Order: sequence, then C-alpha cells, then structure tokens
Amino acid sequence: MSRFNALKADAHWQKVWDDRRTFAADDSSPKPKSYVLEMFPYPSGRIHMGHVRNYTMGDVLARFRRMRGFEVLHPMGWDAFGMPAENAAMEKKVHPRGWTLENIATMKAQLKRLGFALDWTRELATCEPDYYGQEQALFLDLYESGLVYRKESAVNWDPVDMTVLANEQVIDGRGWRSGALVERRKLSQWFLKITQFADDLLEGLNGLEHWPDKVKLMQENWIGKSEGLQFRFKLNGETAGADEVEVFTTRPDTIFGSSFVAIAADHPIAQALAAADPEVAAFVELCKAGGTSAAEIETQEKLGLDTGIRASHPFDSNWQLPVYIANFVLMDYGTGAVFGVPAHDQRDFEFASKYGLPIRRVVSEGDKTAPEFHDAEAYTGPGTLVNSHFLDGMDVPDAKRAVITRAEAGGWGTGTTVWRLRDWGVSRQRYWGTPIPMIHCEGCGVVPAPRESLPIELPQDVSFDVPGNPLDRHATWKHVDCPKCGKPARRETDTLDTFVDSSWYFIRFASQPKDKPFDKAIAEQWLPVGQYIGGVEHAILHLLYARFWTRALNHMGMIDVTEPFAGLFTQGMVTHASYYQIEESAEGVERKLYFEPSQIARRGDGTAFLTGTDEDVIVGRVEKMSKSKKNTVDPTEIVDQYGADAVRWFMLSDSPPERDLEWSESGIEGAWRFVQRLWRLFDGLAECADAEGADKDLDKKLHRAIAGVAQDIEALSFNKAVAKLYELVNAIERAQPSASRTAAVRTLARIAAPMVPHLAEEAWAAMGGEGLIADAPWPEVDPALLVDDEVTIAVQVNGKLRHTLVMPKGSAKDVLEAAALAADNVVRTLDGKAPKKVIVVPDRLVNIVA
Repeated sequence: MSRFNALKADAHWQKVWDDRRTFAADDSSPKPKSYVLEMFPYPSGRIHMGHVRNYTMGDVLARFRRMRGFEVLHPMGWDAFGMPAENAAMEKKVHPRGWTLENIATMKAQLKRLGFALDWTRELATCEPDYYGQEQALFLDLYESGLVYRKESAVNWDPVDMTVLANEQVIDGRGWRSGALVERRKLSQWFLKITQFADDLLEGLNGLEHWPDKVKLMQENWIGKSEGLQFRFKLNGETAGADEVEVFTTRPDTIFGSSFVAIAADHPIAQALAAADPEVAAFVELCKAGGTSAAEIETQEKLGLDTGIRASHPFDSNWQLPVYIANFVLMDYGTGAVFGVPAHDQRDFEFASKYGLPIRRVVSEGDKTAPEFHDAEAYTGPGTLVNSHFLDGMDVPDAKRAVITRAEAGGWGTGTTVWRLRDWGVSRQRYWGTPIPMIHCEGCGVVPAPRESLPIELPQDVSFDVPGNPLDRHATWKHVDCPKCGKPARRETDTLDTFVDSSWYFIRFASQPKDKPFDKAIAEQWLPVGQYIGGVEHAILHLLYARFWTRALNHMGMIDVTEPFAGLFTQGMVTHASYYQIEESAEGVERKLYFEPSQIARRGDGTAFLTGTDEDVIVGRVEKMSKSKKNTVDPTEIVDQYGADAVRWFMLSDSPPERDLEWSESGIEGAWRFVQRLWRLFDGLAECADAEGADKDLDKKLHRAIAGVAQDIEALSFNKAVAKLYELVNAIERAQPSASRTAAVRTLARIAAPMVPHLAEEAWAAMGGEGLIADAPWPEVDPALLVDDEVTIAVQVNGKLRHTLVMPKGSAKDVLEAAALAADNVVRTLDGKAPKKVIVVPDRLVNIVA
C-alpha cells in the first residue's frame, strides 16, 4: 500500500484551491451567510504555534459551514501599525513599511502552507492608505457627530517608546511593550466619547449569549457602573479660597468611618496651595511621576501631604477631618477628591497606616463589632452597620439609601451614578500609525482636514535617529494651508492608537468599496460576525473598543448593527517545557541560560541534556511559548517534516480548545501516524469496493459519527469530534468487507475533510468523487440509525451486579425476567433457590431478591 505523501498533496491541493478561488466569498450568493473570523495577526515576522491553533479552529468551522450549505466569509489581514515596526526601524536602520511588508509576505506564505480556507481576495493591511484613509474618513464622521474631542489631560507617558499609553496598556505600572516605568504627564489629546455608550455597552452584555461568561464579567468590571453619593465637605482653616470640597463615594454607608479627605495633585485647591508654598509645589511634582492607570494607582506606594485644611463631617460639625494631597487620587476620576474609610478600603487602609490616621470599624465582620480595628487588611465584605449612630443595625444597602436620603434632604449631597470607564484617549506620539486628519491654525483653531485630501499619507522620508515622533521633525509634511482661511497651518502630528485600526476591520472585510469605508447593505449581509476566535487577553482592549465603534457607527446611521461579534470563543495557549542551565556571572549573580527544544535530547528517565554533549539541562515549567524562554517550535519546520494535516490534527485532538495545549513530539508523531492510518483506509478501498451486504452495526456507528462530529464542530468541541472520528476509524478497520464498509470509508473522507483537508481531497480524487471535497455537502444522517433498538440491562442479585443483558428495546417484563433468571451467573448465585422477588425496570434493570 502507498504511503500518503503529505508535502506533495499539500502543495497540489493548495494550488488547486487558489487557482479556482474556492474560498472566495460571494456577496450576491442566495445561500445563507456565515461569517467566521479569527483575530488578525500583527506581522511580527513569523507565525507561531498559537497562530496555528487559533486559525485551525476557525478553519475547521469555516470548511464545515461551507459543507452545510452556507456562503462563508473567512478572511485574513494584518494589524500592521504599531511600535514594534518603529523599534525595528531604530534598531536595524530599516523603514517600518519595508520591515512590515516583508514580514507580511513571510507570514502569509507560512499560513498558506497550512491550507487554511481563507478568502485572500479580501486581504487587507491596516498600514495601507486604502485602509487607513477610510479610517480617517470615519474619524471625521465621528468628529462631526460630536463623538471626538480634544482636551488637556493627565496621560500615561512611556519614556522609552516616547508615546502615550491607554490605561489598559499599562501593566503593573509599566508600558505593555517597552516594560518601562510609566510617568504621568499633561498633554492635549484626542478622545473618543466611549462613555456616551457606557450604559448601552453594559446592558448589551446581557444579549451576548454566545460569549464566555469570564469575558463578559471582565468587561462589566471595566465599565464599572457604580451607584453612590456625590456630596460636599465644608472646609475650615487656610482653604486656598475654597469653602468646600466635593467628593464621590460608592460607600456612603461607611461615612461614620471617615478618617481623612484626599485631593488630587491637580485639584484646584492643591494647585492654589502649590502656587504659594514650595513644599506643596514639590510634592505636587512628585505625584506627577506616577502613571494614571488604575493598576498602578492600586500598587504604588501611597503618599500624602497634610495641607493643614480641615473638613467638617456632614453629620457632626465638631468632627474635623484632615485634608491631604495624595498621589492615588486623580483629577480625571470622579471629582478629584475622596474621603478615606481605612477599615473598609484597602487603599485607604494603607494610607492611614502610613500616616497614623484613625482606623474605625463601621461594618461588622461576623462577631467583630468593636470600633477598634486591628486586622492586617481592610474588611470589604458584607455585614451590619456598627458604631454609626442612626445607621446601627442596618445592612449595607439600607444604610447607603439612608445616608443618600439625608444628604438630599439636607441639601449637601445627591445620589448619582458614576462609571469606571473613561473616554478613550487615541492620540499617540509616533510615526507608524494612522495620521489624525486634523489641522491646527493660529486663527481658526483646530479644523478638520478636507475630505478630498484623504488619505493623508505618511511621508516615507523620515528619520529614526533620535527618539520621539519623526512627524514632528519633518521639514515639509506637517506644513499645510488652513482649509478655512488659507493661511499657513500645521497638520496634527499625533497618530491614532492602533486599537482604532482593529475596531472596524471586520466591517471592511465584509465590504471594500474604493470610495467609502464600507457599503451598508453589503456589510449588513455578513454582520455581526457569527463566530469570532481569539485570545482572552483582548477581552477589554480590543473587544470593548470594537463594541463601542460598532455602536458609534450605528449611532451615526451608517450601519444597522450594534454588536460586532455574535459569538466569541477564547482559545487556550500552546505551551512547551523550557530548558535551561544556571549560569553565574563574575559578580556572583545567577541567571538562566535558555535553550531551544531542538537543542535538547531526553534520556529514558526523563532528564535532559544538550544534544551532542553530556551536559545536563534543567527541564523547566511547561508554560506559554515565548522567544524569551526559547521554548518555541517553528511551525514551518514541523509542516516540512509531518505535513499540514498532521499539524492541524494535533492542534485539534490533544486538549479541549479552551484549555492550554502542551506541544510534544510524541503528540505530533501520533497525529502523523493517524493521518497514515486514514490514508490506508482510503487507499485500500479499491480492493473491497465491490463487496456486498450490509453491516447494521457499522451503519449505526457511521451515522452517529456524522451527527456527533457535526454537533461537536458547531459547538467548537474539536477534541470531541476528533475522538468520534477515532472511534469510527476503529470500527471500520474491524469490520468485514461489505457495502456498508465501502460507504463508511467514502463518507469518512467527507466528515474528516474540515480537519485534514489535503488528505481528504487526495482520497476524494482517488475514489472518483465529483469536484472538490471542499465543495461537497456534509453527509445526510438517517434518523432511524440514531435510535437504539437494543439496550444493555443490568442484572443484580441482592443489589450486586451479576450479569448484563443485551435485549431488544421495549422488551416485556416477563421476557426480561426469564432471560435474567436463565443467565449462568445468576443461576450459580441462586444455587437452586427460588427468588423471593424480581423487580424489573424496563430497558434498565432486573433486580433479583434471593
């Protein structure tokens, strides 16, 4: 029997699919539409195994949907703007565009080697003017609709990448790409009014039935709707011209646990004090060194400066609270002022502990009710109000309402709703991004660029010799006449956050006219995306922004869709063990020296050593593949060795798709062996194709596999579908030659085709199948063969299992009783004694009481 030549088959069928444009979606098709999309990649240079897993899942679903009669849109493109290209320009002395396009070409060739059913006719790259020019047009639409504005605000400044970062791009106080400690700066920035849609974004989560609960919860927490009280403290002492300070709290119930009031360094009171006092001015500058992200504020050391001002407690004018300037309070959040309740807020607890401020319990924790608070951290759970005057004995919700009622009646506060979500700052001080289509004029102010000037293309003659934005230094590009008055003006040199690029690309995939961003009618045929697949790390950044952008377009009447993705699936990562040796520097500092898996050999006892040597290597944790740990595996090398179908099969078979998948040599070798098993079945079909007769048991197994695999693919339970195909192959191999077996082999090719498409096409051609198997319909299921006509019945004696019967379904009780009593094990157990009682549960159980 011949061996399946994977590399030859891969190249042949990939060319056939390309030549015939097999997977090009037809907008005018009368078939029902299905849009399958994986998050498009950043063209970093090489695809990795995470890409392979992600795109294989989407590909199986897309191919399956085509077989089920859908017109499928399954496109691919490139999220091509961003800092890595500029970093490469600085490090390698190349232009970001050339570096990016070269990477795209390499990665596209790699993806094609895997035989994905992609519509390459719709390929797009966000760095091309025909894409970002349409994005500029959408920005102007948003501006004209009042959804874009410019203001000076505190920003997260990355001192290495020399750009502003969104709060979501600051991880543990550091830039998400550079790893540099983020600084707080004041800059004029462009913002998108995402907060205008906060309530709708929150409410819309309830309708996303096919999204993971964890992602919806992450978005709900990020949007952060809070009901609370906005109220005013009266001030005493040197108040810098103010007689009161306004604060907001979500916990008005804890007002009798107040210990201090804290204001932001940018608060008008702090600014007034700083103007007159060098010590205050120095502290205000110190506060600016921190970032603005919520994550950093929570983790940084809490610093404060007592202003000498005192605030009167609203329920007791004799109760005076110190007013501090604090580095954890930001002017952009709420009112720029808070009151501290150390016993019931961890941030306040840390601050009060540092400065020796009172910590008073006002919410009980079990039997802890005393005002003295000696715990190691704040208590934020439920309880009954204590040490709180008229609130004592109330639960937290009732106490909140009681305080709000008194504040409103007394005229010193108002019940209100606030959001954690902030408007999206989209200005970035870098070159490799979409130029913001605005013009600055000394006389007219900031005006939109004329639409006929779009796309505003990036200049190619830029230098990266020094850090910062080359557009600021360009001799000619930024100089332009004002479209209003005609006088000399300058272009906006900031570019858009790259998350803007990915907030609407799925719409451009659906419709790509040259004269506008998309055609409404055509886009709406495909949208929302039926199934979106990508990493959970994008739960907030990309997915929330895409939901906002779609709502903004709907708000402007450009599209009758509000949710971009009807279904969302977040796949697990591909992992691998890491290998390293401990190396000690001359200074005595230990560090890990990592090795690539290809450099490692394993002994029988599981220990590892460097190939070609006897040097031992430590086998580290199994973790996400990363270049820094060198625990990556090159997909191209694996495809060259085993073929695309074996790689695809392994990606689908070894683990539930939502869980991490550990890469292993034994796993890919097992997948390759199974591909060869399949080929032996197909290749051997001619020898018994003329066999006659039926095999009822095999017919049942076949039709159950057809139905079960379809159900599993639709549910994205690919490992379960793979298990069912294993079972069917085992059953076919055991079966005797018959017409049933021949039909099962031919049908197997079709139901395995979404997973191993090259092998399936080769088998289909060898079996004389009509056309391409990629165009063949999914096999029909005979419902009668899904119904069990036999059942397995347990036979117990005194409650212990002694035998099982396989009987026709629905057998009468007396027939079941007779068969059970005649069974050898039962006869031996009874040993000639007559049973006292026989209990029969039809189709399930016979219990004999001896």
